Amino acid sequence: MPRSARSAQSVESHEHIGTAVTALAVRLLDAWAVRPGGSTAEPPSDPGVPILAASVHGTGAPGADESAARAVAVWARAAGRGPGHRGLYDGGLAGTLVGLRLGARVQPRLHAAADRLRDHLVRSAPAGLRSREQLTFPDYDLMVGPSGILLALCAGTRPAPREIQPFAGYLAALCDADDLPRLRTMGYAGHPHLDWLDGRINTGLGHGVAGVVVALTAAVRRLGPDPGLQRALRHATGWLIRQSFVDGRAIRTWDGAGLDGPPPAAPRARQAWCYGTPGVSWALWNAADATGDTDTATWAAAAFTTLAERYDEGFHLFGDRPSDLLGLCHGAAGALAVADAFDRHAALPAAADLKARLITHLGARLPAVEALGTECMGLLGGAAGPLCALLTSLQGASRAWLPCLALR
Repeated sequence: MPRSARSAQSVESHEHIGTAVTALAVRLLDAWAVRPGGSTAEPPSDPGVPILAASVHGTGAPGADESAARAVAVWARAAGRGPGHRGLYDGGLAGTLVGLRLGARVQPRLHAAADRLRDHLVRSAPAGLRSREQLTFPDYDLMVGPSGILLALCAGTRPAPREIQPFAGYLAALCDADDLPRLRTMGYAGHPHLDWLDGRINTGLGHGVAGVVVALTAAVRRLGPDPGLQRALRHATGWLIRQSFVDGRAIRTWDGAGLDGPPPAAPRARQAWCYGTPGVSWALWNAADATGDTDTATWAAAAFTTLAERYDEGFHLFGDRPSDLLGLCHGAAGALAVADAFDRHAALPAAADLKARLITHLGARLPAVEALGTECMGLLGGAAGPLCALLTSLQGASRAWLPCLALR
């Protein structure tokens, strides 16, 4: 088949997927809103439902505006009932802020509540570094720490400099040396899932240096070329580059923590938003783009290209749960969201190709996404994630939510 015919066929297929995705989003929002308490398995403050509602609102799809308004109203009644920590995910207040801010695009009265919560989070910014250098996730990361709070303040609005400066200054101080000793974690010895990380520095976007880099980059874009922020970014991006290696599939990648010895030779299966090449290479490219570092931008784009050209759905998508295969954190939706960001902002041909592949891949699995939505409508691990990624990359939905995914 000639290339032009294949291209036209792909466009037609993606148009069909786009229509099906919008209809599915409306059905799931309707079903979620009438469940007892409006909840599935996600924490009450998870921003997935209001982000999805904002993504379908105004599309012109039958019933979309009404469904979005109902779902946001139900979500808002329970917002803030989670664990009460300040973080972006796992039921934190920063996640509530994102939900309120995006939900206000459907229910404008929520802006006032979002403003009050924003002010509370700004007042709770870290005042300075502790005497000890070794930290745990809530002290720095994107999921539950200051990196995620800074990014939440940027989602759906343009924050005032005074709102993000305290978080940016704190994160910059954590990156005050080339080898990032202040980001070496402690307290995880004997932990059933995190023992591997104790005494090491995490590389990933969710819990590691890449997430700190994205938060610092967001601050640079909004505060201007501050010398302290730029110095911190040089330290953090340089460290990440030094931890990279080429795996057994010829992909430039990263392990979950910094290298303690020779790079591993085997292929690395975890290539996702949270760990591996997608998230880390995006963090590096985005920082380089913000600071005018063309050499690092070229290097990061080349790193992502090694993955995009060799991405293997049968190998790189794995796990026992639908969220592992479909979701934003571990699955195809996260890889799609990163490919879309590289395509849009870096005009990277390999990213455009991978984006098209993953749209088709997820489009063929919409029944599985619907089944996931009956269990969980969360953003990172539930059905809201793949639907939002598809609506943004395929249907041109608002990108205002992407800062909470460390993208733009």
